[in-house]
Amino acid sequence: MRQPAQERNAEWVRAALQQAVLLELATLPPYLCGLWSVNTTSGPVRRTLRRIVFDEMSHLGIACNLLTTVDGTPLLTGEALVPTYPGPLPGGVRPGLTVFLSGLTTHSVTMYAAIEEPDHPLPPALPPAQRAEASYTSIGAFYTAVLDALSAQPQLITGHRQVIRDMSHHGEGNSLDPLNTLDDVKAAIRVVKEQGEGTSATPENPFPDGDGSGELAHYYAFREILRAHELSDPPLGPDEWNFPTFPMGGVPAGGWPREDPTTPAVIELLDEFNRAYSGVLSLLEQAWKQVDAEQAAIRLDDAVTKMFELRSPARELMQTPLPHHGGKNYGPEFRYTDTF
Repeated sequence: MRQPAQERNAEWVRAALQQAVLLELATLPPYLCGLWSVNTTSGPVRRTLRRIVFDEMSHLGIACNLLTTVDGTPLLTGEALVPTYPGPLPGGVRPGLTVFLSGLTTHSVTMYAAIEEPDHPLPPALPPAQRAEASYTSIGAFYTAVLDALSAQPQLITGHRQVIRDMSHHGEGNSLDPLNTLDDVKAAIRVVKEQGEGTSATPENPFPDGDGSGELAHYYAFREILRAHELSDPPLGPDEWNFPTFPMGGVPAGGWPREDPTTPAVIELLDEFNRAYSGVLSLLEQAWKQVDAEQAAIRLDDAVTKMFELRSPARELMQTPLPHHGGKNYGPEFRYTDTF
């Protein structure tokens, strides 16, 4: 984002969109940890988190299609490339914000809201003490810079290697459509920005699930969860909710220790999850490398199928106490491994 606008050429666009791919990927592990830590099968908080996770999966696909349409290749594998936690968001978005993995707490939901916060949020906004410095770059500003660069160079849009998937059952705007023209690109970027941040006029998500109920954009949905917690009567502590959760602790840098007293069963669960996660990323990367649309769809189907292998070991870890951590439990690390 420090590159002057007049110097944002094809190379810059491809590099920025690779960062957009990693940015969308980086939001999924913290949101999934929050979702999986909710120990109910229904309820508004679980529904909100689940909807946002599906939106973010679509945003990842949109970012990949944006990169391939400008003749780039999304990279989603490699220990040095895949986002790790705790750590910053890719692309220079929200500098100073540390993204971490834990169960659902007011601290984690405040972090979710900070990820999605627009440059000019409508009330209610985060309290001043919880807001980023004025010099931050929002996700929306990042995508606006990409769109401005493509609007100045529409010839970069080729429509190459587009992965198409009907996901309208997850709501408006969630399908992966081919990005063949500048208008297609504008429409796709609008979905990413407004599902996450709302618009300058309303906090509502303009691309709802279609069940007839109103739906807030991600930032405002997270703020709503925090507000419900703040207004709870009787007051709740920061790790308490009026619905059951697994008390997943914060994953330390480098992942959970593998030495004693960590048991072999816990290590196997951690490794099982990391192998499955790495396999998903490999299949997604392969999908956007395919020239043949049918082969791309097959790889994407395989990736979606493998995603279902993540929940079981994650939830089992979330029910396994950490040694000497005062009532906290393990949780998934989301670390990349070549042995999947």
